[in-house]
Amino acid sequence: MSVEMVEVSVRSAEPLRPAGILQQNRVFLDFFWDLAKPDQEVRLKAVENLIQYLKTENKADELEYTFKRLVDGLAHTRETARPGFSLALGQVLSAFEDVSLQSILDRINEKHNLQAVKKKLARNAMFGNLFGVLALHQSGRLVKEPQVVLGCVQLLQTLTQHKQHLKDLPSKTMTDILTEIPEEVFEEVLLGALQADLASAFRTPEQLQLLLVALHRFPQALKPKKLKKLLGSSTIINADNIPKLVEVLKMAARSVKKELVLPSVAVDLLKLSLKEDSFQLFWNKAITEGMFKEPSGPTHYLSFRLLGSALPLLSLSQLKEVLSGEVMMHYGEHVVSAQKPDRFKLAPEMDAYVSDFLQGCRDPDKQLAVVVSFSSLTNNGYPVVPSVWRVVQHLEPSALQSYVKWLKGMFLQPQTDLLLDFSTRKQKDKQEGKEQKESPIFRLRKWIISRLASIIDNHQVKKQEDLSMDVARFVFFHAFFSTKKAATSDIAETSGKLSVPLDDKTRGVLVNSFFGLLMSMHHMPLSDDSTAVSQKRSLGVTSDGTMWIYHLVQYAQLLLGHPKHVQSIQPFSAEQKQAWDGMLVSVANLKKKAKKGATAESGAFQQLFLLVGMHLFKAPDELLDIMKDLQSCMDKAQEKKAKKKKKQEQEEEEPEWVEVMVDILLSLLSQQSRHIRQVCRTVFSSICPHVTAAALTAILDVLDPDKEDEEDGAVVVTDDGDKTQKKNLKDDDDEEQDEDMEDDEFDNSDNDSGEEEAMEENEEEEEDEEMEEGEVDQNFRLELMKVLQQQNALATEEDASSDEDLDDEAMMKLDKSLSALFSEQKKKVQAKKDEKTKLQKERVLVRDFKIKVLDLVEVFVARQAGSPLILGLVEPLLNIIDRGMSSGSDQQEQDFLRRAADIFRNHLCRSKVYCRTAGDRQGELHDLLDKLMSKAQKLSDSSVCLYYFSASLYVVKVLRGALPAETKEELTADGAAAAVNDPKFMGNVDVDRVSRLFREALISFMSRRKSPLTSQMFSDLFTRFPVLCVNLLDTAVQHITSGVREHQQGQACVLVLRAMQSRDVQQLLSSDEWTQLCEKVSKQLGLSLGQVDQAESKVVKEKMVKTLELCQFVVKNIHQQKLSVDLEPLKKILQSLTSHVTFKKTGKLEDTYWAVMKHFGVMKPKVEKAKPDKDSEQEAAPKKKKGFLPETKKRIKRNKPVLEPAADKLASTNKPGEQKGHPKKKQDKKTKQKRPADGAAASQSNPAKKSKTQPDSKKKKKKAKQKKGGEQR
Repeated sequence: MSVEMVEVSVRSAEPLRPAGILQQNRVFLDFFWDLAKPDQEVRLKAVENLIQYLKTENKADELEYTFKRLVDGLAHTRETARPGFSLALGQVLSAFEDVSLQSILDRINEKHNLQAVKKKLARNAMFGNLFGVLALHQSGRLVKEPQVVLGCVQLLQTLTQHKQHLKDLPSKTMTDILTEIPEEVFEEVLLGALQADLASAFRTPEQLQLLLVALHRFPQALKPKKLKKLLGSSTIINADNIPKLVEVLKMAARSVKKELVLPSVAVDLLKLSLKEDSFQLFWNKAITEGMFKEPSGPTHYLSFRLLGSALPLLSLSQLKEVLSGEVMMHYGEHVVSAQKPDRFKLAPEMDAYVSDFLQGCRDPDKQLAVVVSFSSLTNNGYPVVPSVWRVVQHLEPSALQSYVKWLKGMFLQPQTDLLLDFSTRKQKDKQEGKEQKESPIFRLRKWIISRLASIIDNHQVKKQEDLSMDVARFVFFHAFFSTKKAATSDIAETSGKLSVPLDDKTRGVLVNSFFGLLMSMHHMPLSDDSTAVSQKRSLGVTSDGTMWIYHLVQYAQLLLGHPKHVQSIQPFSAEQKQAWDGMLVSVANLKKKAKKGATAESGAFQQLFLLVGMHLFKAPDELLDIMKDLQSCMDKAQEKKAKKKKKQEQEEEEPEWVEVMVDILLSLLSQQSRHIRQVCRTVFSSICPHVTAAALTAILDVLDPDKEDEEDGAVVVTDDGDKTQKKNLKDDDDEEQDEDMEDDEFDNSDNDSGEEEAMEENEEEEEDEEMEEGEVDQNFRLELMKVLQQQNALATEEDASSDEDLDDEAMMKLDKSLSALFSEQKKKVQAKKDEKTKLQKERVLVRDFKIKVLDLVEVFVARQAGSPLILGLVEPLLNIIDRGMSSGSDQQEQDFLRRAADIFRNHLCRSKVYCRTAGDRQGELHDLLDKLMSKAQKLSDSSVCLYYFSASLYVVKVLRGALPAETKEELTADGAAAAVNDPKFMGNVDVDRVSRLFREALISFMSRRKSPLTSQMFSDLFTRFPVLCVNLLDTAVQHITSGVREHQQGQACVLVLRAMQSRDVQQLLSSDEWTQLCEKVSKQLGLSLGQVDQAESKVVKEKMVKTLELCQFVVKNIHQQKLSVDLEPLKKILQSLTSHVTFKKTGKLEDTYWAVMKHFGVMKPKVEKAKPDKDSEQEAAPKKKKGFLPETKKRIKRNKPVLEPAADKLASTNKPGEQKGHPKKKQDKKTKQKRPADGAAASQSNPAKKSKTQPDSKKKKKKAKQKKGGEQR
């Protein structure tokens, strides 16, 4: 705005232009307004439309006006407008080539002359010049006018002095201009102008960047002799210039501190060093020695970014040299020290650099060199890159194969001398005088195991099946076996010798990783280049259709068959070996059966056998019995299918095979493994059709809250050092997540382990002291008194200082006795604490087990929704929900409750498939419905009651069942839909009994103040079962007036309205019954509306709204159907409402009321705006009007103090005058005086301004207003 104002003031002396087209054509002028809009899309559209308009019209005055406006807009005060005007100017110049660039440059120099512009507008003028040059550059015509190029460069040189505003934009613009002009123009025109800048290239990064671009673009113009003349040396990168280059790079690093980018000057220097064959000098002297003299900060980050960007430019030997040098060491220290949340982390940027390099480079040797170098950068043996480093998915197959080979070799024979290992300064200080908690070799092996597992787990990695199997065999072999002296060619893993034996901790990591691998391979898709057996996408199988786990079981059998070469870490006993062999036989039989006809059942059982067999290596004692039961169960299942008739005697003596299988699955679910959990779910899904009531009862007994104490007693928690069995099992479950967390944290727990242990010990001591102080054990007190009395150390009333009589020997005895007593007490306190912790862990274990058992319930409900057994789930699930609502609020309890509620509500009650063969269980189901409704009314929580009510509706749905088969066959195509939706059909429902149950519930809802039932429950009932709705209508109509509170009466209106709106209800009622219903409802509505005195409270208003809505439907229906119902009493009551109910102009209550009256022919009266009567307003003392001063704010004469009666008279006489006009807005502040609250004038003059020592003045004003309002009322 300021620029335009200056223009007006300057041009005001010129003669006025003729109006012409410019004043008439608003479309043309709007283009320039749109160029200044903040929306980029609007600006681009305006540029396009402006050029099109100028080309179409082709008028000289408009073109002249365009250049004037665009040049003026280059210095617009709005930052977003400048690029718009600059772009428009460049495009117009490109479109109209007959306009010379020199004339536009002259306009820019004249308009935005920095010498002539005012100081306030200097910054805008700087940007005007800059964007003007950018516009000339964007026109694409600079090459044709060399003198304009010179003028632009000279203008930019003057702008480089104003870095505080323009930063490095002028230098970047000069660089852009140099990249487009030919060498002749540079040599003839620009070289002389830029000679000073080129000669001072080592002063600033911008000038050095200019020299590097010129050297790259015009090598013939800047030959070594010319460089020698300019810089004093024929090359830029040499030993003499290194200190200067370091300073320039530091300046560049600091300049991009906030942008977090790599300066282009650094990349250009790197490329130049490779071109001049001086890369080693540049990297060692300038980067390694020069940049890292500074403390950690921008200079280090520039070096790290330069390292990442240099990867595609270097040869293989240069890559190996750079990635094993000091810069990588510094990068590793940065990664480790930047783990705290508030530290800047450059690791994501480096990952992006490496990922881009691996994607763009197809050379396997270079790829391998990079990933191996980064994997060799270790902190006390642990690599700084995470084990789930996803950049490996871009490796070529051959490079990946070599990388896996390197990992396996480093695992077998850790060569720490080949690693780039480092320790931070803080770690070195802590390690002095202390032994490390974990050895570097263990840390390295732990990372390698996780690295191998993550390669298999990442399905994006391009790997062959042989590689996956090779990794799985390697992990399995070293987890459970070891090599004897003799090696064999049949087992490739025996050829690898361990330079350092594996310890138990490493084997534990291997075991966890192996079962994580099994889980990953269970979900592994087929590789792209493999030929699938079928077109259907399969998971967990190889290209020949065999399961991955089956190949591993065969490998395990191969290892067990070579006792001379391979030794098991935990050898099988004879019984365990027999179970293993039996498992192989069972799997072989299942595979033969599957060849005849492949079924999901046989595949699931194969997987269960194989998985339990593999777990025999981990916990043989625990799974031996499960394996035996599983084999006998399978045998019985096969015998049962072959001989169905010969089984009665066996059933009486032994349980069904399905019951045994369910017990096996429940036992397996206690193993904390996600793989076992998924396989159990799959197996149970296949045996669902065979599940019996006893088997289902066994599942529900686990979930029964009443039997929780018995379940707790069955859970065993064993202590293993600091970890419980629960913890160890969870390691199996979350092995991949745990390893990922360890990788991301780089094991920094070692850094602070000593401090954390000390803090934990202090906290435990404090807790023990608090327990001893807070809860004093009376037995401990008595024991303490005895000890003191035995040593005569207890003070008595006669001798308060008996301690002085004790000699040294007695004191020593006393100290020993007290020490023994307190240590024993501390053990008791710790025992109580351990017991409490144990009980808590047992509860967590049991709850986690129950959450997994819910998987089986969910599968059964989904697969067997039409089975009669499904009805046995209703009460147990409701019991779980009821108990869960009142139990603890910890996250695990909430997850269990949420899962159970979801299964019950969404999978059971809302399922489209339900039991349709419950005709022989009518009595049982009616008793269940009675029980559910009685329980629902006794509850205190409405949310729990909702589940019970949903269960009741589900039972009614089951009782109603489907249409009879005979009826469906007799139906024609036209009548089929109507019959299916026949509202009268209720199947096996005892309508009278069920109606009585729901009627009692409805009466309870309407007659109790705090009822758990809600109107939405009965709305669902009315919608789903119209027959029951008709039977309950009379009760609902009755409670329109007899409800215990206004809320219940309003809800009764809602229910009646929903019922009467239902088409099914209208079909069920005959015309006479419908007429009687309308008559009853209209009478009840009249009585309800007659009870209303005032509608001030919110509850009464809501009730009236619902009553009027029902009234509107009834009156409209009666008039439309012309029923013989007398509505005159209702009309009179409605008309009388206006006398004691205040209706506003608008509102739901008012609109509904007048909508009802409209059916009676009474329209809403129009309110006429009339002037208020002055006399009546004075008598009625109306409320304060807007725009007029209240009485307490009016001025009175100082010299005439008025008493209270006179003040009242004065107020009354002033009122008419006040209404005629507004008081003066501007008043003399010095003579302003306020009246006291009682109406009397102050006897002494007040100061001109209110002093700060009167804080209560506002309170007095409020009291005055309240008192005045009270007097008026």
